[in-house]
Amino acid sequence: MKIFFDHNMSPAMARAFGELFKGQHDVITLKSRFGRTDVPDVEWITELSREGDWVVFSGDRRITRNKAEYHAFRSSNLIGLFLAAGLQKSPVIKQMERILALWTTIETVTQNVQGGAMFELPMKGMRLRQLKV
Repeated sequence: MKIFFDHNMSPAMARAFGELFKGQHDVITLKSRFGRTDVPDVEWITELSREGDWVVFSGDRRITRNKAEYHAFRSSNLIGLFLAAGLQKSPVIKQMERILALWTTIETVTQNVQGGAMFELPMKGMRLRQLKV
């Protein structure tokens, strides 16, 4: 699996996941891929979509609400995993804990859905909530 952490996620978390899953998954950040963090969402969504098979971790729920960004993502070959509002405000260690607790579910879900799917990573529980179409 190719995993992309956008600029609203901790780069340290991305590095930790990169080390944890070395040899299993490729993990990159927006900055490591594009050289800067101010890349417009539609731009990185479009570029990664051309390659396909990316799973995106994001704390930027604006992507799910902004018409242009939402349309770009929904018509992409990407799968989005967005932190619930409470989880986004939590310390990085809590975010990592939740992602790891959900990891088996994340792998299963991302292997069984088409690109453009968006899910919310919950603060509690073990189910990913699919965001509206």
